[in-house]
Amino acid sequence: MIYRGGPVVTLDGKGRLTVPARWRDDLVASVGGQMVVAKSPDRCLSLYPLRVWEQIEANLLALPAEHDAWRRVFIGSATDVEIDSGARVLVPPELRMWAGLEKDVKFMGVGSHFELWDLARYAASEDRAIENGRPEALRNLILK
Repeated sequence: MIYRGGPVVTLDGKGRLTVPARWRDDLVASVGGQMVVAKSPDRCLSLYPLRVWEQIEANLLALPAEHDAWRRVFIGSATDVEIDSGARVLVPPELRMWAGLEKDVKFMGVGSHFELWDLARYAASEDRAIENGRPEALRNLILK
């Protein structure tokens, strides 16, 4: 399944996010609600269905030793999470703090997985991308 777009959700007092209803049934059916949350170099968190994470992890483990630092960023921060009976996932406190997630979170599908963004950090990232202009690869790909 391809995940795209998504709403702003609210972290509860225990650090849980409600998985948007439009994806919940698919995630429960396809991976039993099993997911992995990990750091992203964009300073947000990536939330992967387990089967997607397993492919990424295998690729990371196959890299030569010179990539150990990146392996630590991704695999070292990866945490198994599960969609609970209330349709929520618990985001570990150390990952919430690292990504600046406090209350309102952009829960965004970006293809094979999701990103969890602090709203202000996401807006700044998007502004920087637009200010830098579209790369050549996108000029003819996306309609003007």
